[in-house]
Amino acid sequence: MISEIDISSLLSNIRQLRETAIQDHQLPFDRLTRPEKSGVGDFSHLLQSAIQKVNDIQQQSNNMKVAYETGDAKIDITQVMLASQKASLAFEAMQQVRNKLVEAYKEIMNMPI
Repeated sequence: MISEIDISSLLSNIRQLRETAIQDHQLPFDRLTRPEKSGVGDFSHLLQSAIQKVNDIQQQSNNMKVAYETGDAKIDITQVMLASQKASLAFEAMQQVRNKLVEAYKEIMNMPI
C-alpha cells in the first residue's frame, strides 16, 4: 500500500541534499538556480569566454604544428593531428552556436508587436 508523502519534509530533504552537494563539490548551483538581475552581462561574458577558449585551442594547435614542422622531438604527429581536429571541431561548434544566435535574433526581429 502506498503511504502519503509529506511534501514539506520531502522538499526540506531535497534542499538539504542540494546544499550538501554544493558544499561537497563547490559548484556554482546558486548562480544557475538564482539568476542575477544583470543577466545580459553574464551571457556576454559566457560568450566571450567560449570564443576565447576556441581561440586558445586554435593557437595551441598552431603552436604544435609549428613545433612539429621545426623538428621538435617532443611533439608526435598524432598529437599534432589530434590538436588540429580539436581545433576544427571547436571552431565548427562555435559557428553552429553563432548561426543559432543569428537565427534567434532574426526570429525575434520578425515578431509582430
